[in-house]
Amino acid sequence: MPKRRDHGGGLDAAIAQYGGARANWLDLSTGINPVPYPIGPLEGDVWTALPDTTALDALIAAARTFWSVPDGADVVAAPGASALIAQMPACAPPTPVYIPTPTYNEHAAAFEMAGRRVDGGADAKTRIYVHPNNPDGRLAPQTALDGADLVVIDESFCDVMPQASLIAQTATPGTIVLKSFGKFWGLAGLRLGFAIGHPDTVGRLRDALGPWAVSGPALAIGTRALRDTPWADKTRARLTQDAQRLDGLMQRRGAACVGGTTLFRLYQVDDAVAFQQELSRAHILSRIFPYSDHWIRLGLPHTDHWDRVERALAP
Repeated sequence: MPKRRDHGGGLDAAIAQYGGARANWLDLSTGINPVPYPIGPLEGDVWTALPDTTALDALIAAARTFWSVPDGADVVAAPGASALIAQMPACAPPTPVYIPTPTYNEHAAAFEMAGRRVDGGADAKTRIYVHPNNPDGRLAPQTALDGADLVVIDESFCDVMPQASLIAQTATPGTIVLKSFGKFWGLAGLRLGFAIGHPDTVGRLRDALGPWAVSGPALAIGTRALRDTPWADKTRARLTQDAQRLDGLMQRRGAACVGGTTLFRLYQVDDAVAFQQELSRAHILSRIFPYSDHWIRLGLPHTDHWDRVERALAP
């Protein structure tokens, strides 16, 4: 069996070690908005009929408006950003790939599985940036696109800071921006993602995904959510306040915030393993990293669960 790559989640393993029922755990190991978009009722045929082109066209139109996609760029919808990441090697020239680390490890895994070298320097012709980066929140450099044949900008966490988006560059051939619906809207189980780029660059992705790549419920919910800009504005404001609140709690424990976004916060602590174990005994799941003894990452709790977090983090 292939080795599981390091990710957030893994609640079943934590329960096996520390006990408790799944419903009584707080999973703060991911960067998923804990207050998801309110889905509302759906028409019955979204579950029973094959998704039609009208529903897909409505989703694409909503995505173009929400992200201010330039006229010269195309939008490809997929069953999650991960499905698109897995297809990136097929879009790239046969040259070494540059992926600045540490970062989300599925990008390197996709190229390595395709037998590609992931050891290029910053001037490589193929470059992958997570923007803002997971786990430290750093942004891609201004020179990210200079002299490249293909640049993939993974903006899975960028909807909390739309002013930083590089979506305006997607009309240029060789630039792909990836968007994940699961993070900001808090609906990771919906499995919806987007690739945005010049038609010549992303066209093969649409062909590779085949017909009916996105389910009927995902088309309907995605369209509704992308049109709801008041919800997005209110959510960004709430996430900003909640991130500041979590920073304050961690600072009282002697932790220093060293990065992140308003969906997840990265802290420097004396002993990350010990800190994670302490939280796990309180049935709160956090994220640590195999490459750092001192980094711990926390997502934000649901509005109703701050009291538990405050008790667990009390000095």
